[in-house]
Amino acid sequence: MTKEHQGEIIIAPRVLEVITGIAAAKVEGVHSLHNKRVADSLSKSALNRGVYLQSDDEGILTADIYVYLEYGVNVPAVSMDIQRAVKTAIRNYAEVTVAAVNIHVDGIVPDKTPKPALKDLFGEDFLDEE
Repeated sequence: MTKEHQGEIIIAPRVLEVITGIAAAKVEGVHSLHNKRVADSLSKSALNRGVYLQSDDEGILTADIYVYLEYGVNVPAVSMDIQRAVKTAIRNYAEVTVAAVNIHVDGIVPDKTPKPALKDLFGEDFLDEE
């Protein structure tokens, strides 16, 4: 099959943040994502919810993800699951190469703490099919 090049495709950084955040939040053992700075929680322009992406000149991404994990989980195993899920999601949905996914565990959430709804993660309504 021949691939035809019809023009340029540009994916907004916000789209990559959403893909990254949803992939990370869906991993078993992740309670929620967490902004690394208090100012990010207060600012309306910083809607990344614990996902910070950097791109080099060649378009290769590095992701820093700040999470709270559920009590009783194996922290290294869940962190590696997040790394795999994020790399796979970005590669499958956006065909972008991810050089590194750095996981920052900000805390452990006690048992019986309600988990935030996935559609509240980025304030998007496109997750209604779940």
